[in-house]
Amino acid sequence: MNSYEEKLNLLAEMVSFSVVDGKLHERELQFLTLVADELQIKPEDLKQLFHQEFYPTVIKTEFQRIQQFYRLALLMHCDGVLHEREKNAIHEIGINMGLNPYAMKRVLKAMKLSPTNMVSPDYLLGVFQEQSN
Repeated sequence: MNSYEEKLNLLAEMVSFSVVDGKLHERELQFLTLVADELQIKPEDLKQLFHQEFYPTVIKTEFQRIQQFYRLALLMHCDGVLHEREKNAIHEIGINMGLNPYAMKRVLKAMKLSPTNMVSPDYLLGVFQEQSN
């Protein structure tokens, strides 16, 4: 992920996903702000994303697609409520990114069982690599 526009597209997908359940929770906004800071997205550009329609773009590498899937999964868990629409949306997004459905299911289940709703990077990558072989 090199260009500012690519980073903005990743964040736009997250913004779109954050309101799939019909509302934006304060913790979701905080998480999006942290991700925007990490991606070096200007605060005004983040705000603008809430007023634009999102058109998905192709993420080039599998590693970047896995990262984005995990960011979306973290976002899904951060408000403490798992909505059916969020589960359906993340599954559809992952499929559209070309990720293995079984690996996605395993990661989401592990996150749900984890007290922190997180998994280690080694586990995350291991699950997807295991499914590639």
